[in-house]
Amino acid sequence: MKKLKSMFVFSLAGLFLSGFCLCAPSLMAADMIQIKGSDSEVNLVQRLAEVFMQKNPGANIAVTGGGSGTGIAALINKTTDIANSSRDLEPKEEEAAKKAGMNPFRVVFATDAVSAIVHPSNPVSKLTLAQLGKIFKGEVTNWKEVGGSDAKISLYGRQSNSGTFVFFREFVVKADYSPHMKAMNGNAQIAEAIKRDVAGIGYVAVGYVVNDKDEVMPGIKILNLARDEKSEAYSPVQIDNVMSKKYPLTRPLNQYLSGKPTGKLLDFMKFQISKEGQEIVRKQGFFPVQQSWAEFNRKQGL
Repeated sequence: MKKLKSMFVFSLAGLFLSGFCLCAPSLMAADMIQIKGSDSEVNLVQRLAEVFMQKNPGANIAVTGGGSGTGIAALINKTTDIANSSRDLEPKEEEAAKKAGMNPFRVVFATDAVSAIVHPSNPVSKLTLAQLGKIFKGEVTNWKEVGGSDAKISLYGRQSNSGTFVFFREFVVKADYSPHMKAMNGNAQIAEAIKRDVAGIGYVAVGYVVNDKDEVMPGIKILNLARDEKSEAYSPVQIDNVMSKKYPLTRPLNQYLSGKPTGKLLDFMKFQISKEGQEIVRKQGFFPVQQSWAEFNRKQGL
């Protein structure tokens, strides 16, 4: 799947350009839905928005990336309608929202399986979460320490405004990242770097390296992960492993709004979690909403 991280602005005809909006003045009206945030979500939401607009003449949606933190800040500052976020709100963000008189409304619209990726020539095929954490903390620096070749490990991760950066640090690293980790702008950049680095390892959203046919991107190898030494290692490629949470690094993909949505915002939220919307999620290499989060959405009135 070809992935584009750049800014996309859609018109009714699906017109978009990277980084610049050439929409006619009528399309820049106040009723345009602005969505900003997670790089992991941006391509998926662009596709969902495109299909929604095709089905709903008169709807206009602009989708940009920038990272989960950027999207949440924009929501609090009232410069976006929807914040894409691949992580939960942080306490300081909840406090800032409260001070701004805002009650963040959460919608879970997809499931991700954060994937540890290496070069296909790497003989290592599985790791425990503890081993993976030690690698990204810098405590394990050579592949031979985890059953691989005698080669210095090179690390690729995200920048600090990334929700994936925060998620991976919280659930895997559980400490500061190694100062030697290269901070990349997005998932696609990490994947491209790994293709060129036989000793590299990175972490990405699954939709950037797997398609809906469970095919892994050429030039990439995805590691199986185990919760601990006594547990079986599972692949994030198989949907059953993800939906059952056997794969240990699943996470909800979120959108935050200022209060419960109405009008076109509500219509778009319902579309994303509808059968058709979830089929689009799957076609983009991600997974449907897990059962517990589907129930959460229902309790939210969606």
